Amino acid sequence: MGNVLAAIYPDVFAAASVYSGVAAGCLAVPDGTPPNPYDPCALGRIIKTPQQWGDLVRGYNPSFKGPWPKMQIWHGTSDTTVVYQNLIEDLKQWSNVHGVEFASNKTNTPETRYTQITYGTSQKLVGYSAVGVGHVVPVHPTQAFAFFGL
Repeated sequence: MGNVLAAIYPDVFAAASVYSGVAAGCLAVPDGTPPNPYDPCALGRIIKTPQQWGDLVRGYNPSFKGPWPKMQIWHGTSDTTVVYQNLIEDLKQWSNVHGVEFASNKTNTPETRYTQITYGTSQKLVGYSAVGVGHVVPVHPTQAFAFFGL
């Protein structure tokens, strides 16, 4: 939900820390039928280019001109509910929205078996891949507060 709120209300949210989520617009259904856990999106079958994902975000609020929310995205490699491909799609979306490129990976950050995925200078977008972690990625408040500048 953090991705959707950041995309639809960028004037309300300055930043978001998303755990085991999907790209904004991935679960959208044309007829309004609520998605279910076996939705193609949750299963990682909705693949788009960074531009297509970014256009979805910009389309929610086409008149918005000011900075998009900073995004911190966490996902476990063993998530079978919202599969790992969704981290990749999420990072493609927000890298396009922020106009930042992949910069580097830093292993064992913030802890063993996690990899920090940095885009640009890591001021607008950073991801965390957690090896062996399922759908419930432990919350990392220290990293979130630091990312938010609190």
